[in-house]
Formats: sequence, C-alpha cells, structure tokens
Amino acid sequence: MLSYRAALRRVAALGPHAISAASVALCLFLTVLAVKAPWAPLPRPVIAAAGLAGAGAVWFRGRWPVAVAVAGAGAYVLSGNPGPLLISLFSGAGTRFLALAAIGTAAFLAQQWVDGGRLGTDALVSAVTATGVTLAAGAYAATRRELTRSLRERAERAETEQRLRDEQARSAERGRIAREMHDVLAHKVTLISLHAGGLEVNAGAGPERVEREAALIRVSAQEALEELRKILGVLRAGPDDDNDGFPDLRRLVDSWVAAGGTVTLHGDIGSWPPETARAAHRLVQEGLTNAHKHAHGAPVTVTATGSREDGVTITVTNGRSPQPSLETGSGVGLVGLAERFRLLGGTVRGGPDDAGGWRLEGRLPWHAVDASPRGSHDQDAAG
Repeated sequence: MLSYRAALRRVAALGPHAISAASVALCLFLTVLAVKAPWAPLPRPVIAAAGLAGAGAVWFRGRWPVAVAVAGAGAYVLSGNPGPLLISLFSGAGTRFLALAAIGTAAFLAQQWVDGGRLGTDALVSAVTATGVTLAAGAYAATRRELTRSLRERAERAETEQRLRDEQARSAERGRIAREMHDVLAHKVTLISLHAGGLEVNAGAGPERVEREAALIRVSAQEALEELRKILGVLRAGPDDDNDGFPDLRRLVDSWVAAGGTVTLHGDIGSWPPETARAAHRLVQEGLTNAHKHAHGAPVTVTATGSREDGVTITVTNGRSPQPSLETGSGVGLVGLAERFRLLGGTVRGGPDDAGGWRLEGRLPWHAVDASPRGSHDQDAAG
C-alpha cells in the first residue's frame, strides 16, 4: 500500500487541477461527516449549505486566496467543518500572510463562541496556535515549492547553456579542421599544379625532364597525403597533443624554387618559439600559394624578423605579375590565417604595395602561446 506521503506526491505530480479536485472532494467528505454528526449546533440544512459553499470555494483558492479564506471561515463557523478554512490558509500563506492570519484567528474564535457560547484566554491561545501552525506549514510548503521551481529552472538553463557550449565547440572544431586542411592541402596541391603546368608547357622536353617533373609531382602528392594524415591524427588526439615537427621555412621555400618559382628568403624562424614559428610557417604557405594563384611568374620575397622585445614580423611580397590572373579566390585561406593569428595575440594585414605587387604581413608576440587574444584583427584582402 502507498504511504500517506507517497499518495500526496502522486497527487501533486498530477498538477494544480488534480490538487484542487482532491481538496474539494476532501471538503465534501468532511461536510457529509459534519451533517451526520452534527458538528455544529445549527440545523442540518444550514450545516450542509455552509459546507457545500466552502467546499466549492476551495477550487478558486489560488486566484482569490483572501475571499476563499473568508468563505472557509464562514463555512467553519456555520457547519463546524474546518476543511475549507485550513486549506485556504495553507494555500495562501505564501502571498497574504497577515490578512489570512487575522481571518483564521477570527474564524476559530467565532466557531468556539457559536459552539460554546463564551470566549476566554484558552480559546484565544488555541485559535492563534491553530492559525499559526497552518500558516507556517503553508509558508514552508510555498517556499519549498518556489525553491524547487527555481532549481528546476536553473538546471534547465544550465542544460541549455551546456548544449550551446557543445555546439560552439563543435563549430570551432569544424573551423579548425577546415583551416588545417586548407593550410596544408592548398599549398601542396598548388605545387602539384605548378609541376604539372611545367610539363604541359614543355610537352616536348626530353624524357629526363619529364621523369624529373613526374617524380616531383609524386613526391608532392605523397607529402600532401602525409600532412593530411598528421592533421587527422592531431585532430583526433586534441589540440594539446600536437606532435608535428618544428616548421622548416627554408625547406618550404626550396620546394617552391624546385617547382620553378622565384622565391627569396631573408631571415629564418629556427630560433623562434614553436607556436610562433608554426603560425609564421602557415602565413608563408598561404602567401606563396596566393602569389602563384594570382601573380604567376612574379618574383616573391619572404622576410622573417623577430626579437623577444619587439615580437616577430613575417612578410610575403610578390611583384607585379607578367600574366595577370582572372581568379579572385574565396578568401577562406586569409580568413582562417587571420583567425589563427588573432587567437595567438597577433594581426594579419594584406594589400597592394607601392610597387604594384602584393604584400601579406603578419605580426605576433615572441611567445605567442602565452599572449592574450585581441578583440580584432586587420583583414584587407581576399585570396
């Protein structure tokens, strides 16, 4: 069998209408007992009418707590049935405490006067006690109910915020994957395109030239595949488990020179902190890729300077192209590059220079991994 508390919990779980229906049913049952006993020294029709009126008023206790308490007080005085009065006091204790206290005390005193014909100190004490206990229990229940509602709302809000954080994390991860893919694959595929273009232009070259260019295409494709595997491994392990080797700027430039490009390197990043050097390497990759895409055949100059006091500056400058390109590009590479620098506390700026060429410049603090991200960055180019 269900315990008394378990039964109350089940009724409460059904909602306010179920609670109201149960309260009215209880008052009607008490009215039947009051008429049968009887509980008041009045005619049974009066007891029945008063009990029915009080029981019906209980349904509206949430909307008009004071009016229902008055109706319950009248029903108690005339019928001796305390149900409507006690329920109205209990339900409204959290809103109109003082008014209900006065109504409850007056009702208990009036009922004792009707029943006994006199009042005394004992009647006053019992009236105040009964009213106070009922209101205290109601106030406790109301406070507990409000606390439960607040905790439920807080839990729902926390769950919603967690879902938003998860979605933001997924979006950030997708963006990181897209940037890594672009940084590596665009560079390698551009090299492959450059070698293949050389074969196309020199279709009549000797077998040794064709063999050498085909070997360079194969090596570039293998390197692209290996870089892709490294990226996927890092992404599976998480951002803190990046075990990629130290970036080699000289090797990067030499690969472009071997592919037929005219690239000059000033400075090196070998002594730079790893995170700073990695970001600089990405910028040079993007700059060389865009130079080949938009200024094919133009000479390119890569400059890397830096110190602990002044931070680092990386520039990729290409001259005016003898064969202007009609390709505009999507701008995804520079957007991702600018975001990478912003997160490391740096900036990226791209635009035409005074000689009619293009200049891509990035600035970073020396220890980029420890820098605080800034709120904005410069982005003046699309590539």
